[in-house]
Amino acid sequence: MKKLLLVKEIYVEAFRDWTYRVLKKYFKMFSWLWLALFVITLYAFAYRLSTGFAF
Repeated sequence: MKKLLLVKEIYVEAFRDWTYRVLKKYFKMFSWLWLALFVITLYAFAYRLSTGFAF
């Protein structure tokens, strides 16, 4: 039983930091994607304004 608890503790310790890193990278990627989509939206809006699109 002691050996099983030791293995469990090693497993939990190994993946504790891993989860944080994955979430950090996910949110960083999500923020860059959001920024790219926002820039595309602004470009499309400016293009429509410059060509005289009737809203």
